This record gives sequence, structure tokens and C-alpha cells, in this order.
Amino acid sequence: MVGTLLYALQEKILFHPTVLSQEFKFQFSQTFEELFLKTEDEATINALHFKTEKPKGVILYFHGNAGDLSRWGMVAEFYVKKGYDVLMMDYRTFGKSTGKLSEAALYADAEFCYNYLKGYYLEHDIILYGRSLGTGIATYLASKHKPKQLILETPYYSMADVAKSKFPVLPVKYLLKYKLPSHEFIRDVKCPISIFHGTDDEVVPYRSAQKLFQVAPSAHTTFITIDGGNHSNLIRFDAFLKGISKVL
Repeated sequence: MVGTLLYALQEKILFHPTVLSQEFKFQFSQTFEELFLKTEDEATINALHFKTEKPKGVILYFHGNAGDLSRWGMVAEFYVKKGYDVLMMDYRTFGKSTGKLSEAALYADAEFCYNYLKGYYLEHDIILYGRSLGTGIATYLASKHKPKQLILETPYYSMADVAKSKFPVLPVKYLLKYKLPSHEFIRDVKCPISIFHGTDDEVVPYRSAQKLFQVAPSAHTTFITIDGGNHSNLIRFDAFLKGISKVL
């Protein structure tokens, strides 16, 4: 019974979107452009393109599994202040984005945004950044392209690995609709990889990130441990701030 419920309700367990009206007006301290990107299957991807003068490059940022761009846009401002343009999208059903959500759609929409950026920037100026849920999407994209670098904040080995830590007695590998096998993708990533993870992460176990690091290309992967950091507060730690400044 528990397995059946997990299978039927897993999207509600995994995704916690908030919806915005199409008339909602974003307000941020940094200059940005709001985009409505139409996909081949008629979905609409709402995105924010933050811009700064003389950018060092552009960060394509994939956010976590909750909220919408009205919240995540404030995270983007942190990186704009470091001299980067930032493109951040809301996944389908999040914010103003529409369309049917699926793992294939997550990858396809990420590709769409990456190709959009290639129309305005050189590929070696694109940095892929994944946070939590978004780490699997960013890693997938990095395995298919040649970005400048890949940054992963609180990543997982795979979604099955995280689910197994929450439901140890269930055959979660066979129940999950969303696999997000980062451990498979990361083997094919050729650019520098930086992993940030807190030892006290209550959502994605620190052990899961360590497993991912163990299968990543050792020659160009760095693991930065944030002692005492949990899933949502790494930015409060000097180790993270110093690490991200060095990476960028």
C-alpha cells in the first residue's frame, strides 16, 4: 500500500511549486528581462535573464524543487553582483510556466534554455549551476555540451539514492518516475566540476554527494565540504562564500 501511494503521489512529494498569475510583476534590485519561451510541444517556459555591464560570462541556473522565480530571482542577484549575467527558468507548473511536467521535459527545457543562451554568448562563457533538484538537470546538460564549468550545490548521486534514504524498505528504483541519474551523466562531463555540500544536509544526505564525487572525473572535480551546513543555508558559511568566489 505504501509503495502504491509513493508511486501515485511522487510528483507531489518531489515537486512543491508555487503558481504565479500571468500578470504578476517581478521586482528585483538588478536589471533583468522577463522571457516567455515557447517549446515545440506548446509549453511556455517563464525565465528571467539578469544582465550586468561587461559580464564575465553567464550562469544558467537550475533551482530547487520548491517556490518560483519571485523567490529564486533573489538568489540570482547574488551572482549578478559577482559580475555575471544569469538566466534562470521556472520548471513546468512552477510560477508562470505551463505544460506537462516530466523528466524528459526537464531535460528538453534545459536544452532549450542552453541553446537560447548560445544565441547571445560564446559557449565557453556559459556556466551551468544546479541547486538541489536542479543539479541533476545541470549535470545532464553538461554531459551533452561544452560549457565553461559545472557548479553543483547540494547534489545527489541519483534520485533513487535519495529516495532510498527516505524509504529504505521499499524498491524505490522500480517505483520512481523521475530517475535523474547524476552519477551516469557526470562521467561524461569534460569541463571543471565544483561540488558544494553541507555535512548536516537533512534533504540530500552528505553521503549521496560523496558517492557522486567518487564517480566524477577526478582530474577536474573539486569537492567543497561545508561543515555544519544543511540543505538551504550554505550561503551563510564562509567556506561556501570563499569557495564560490574562487570558483567564479
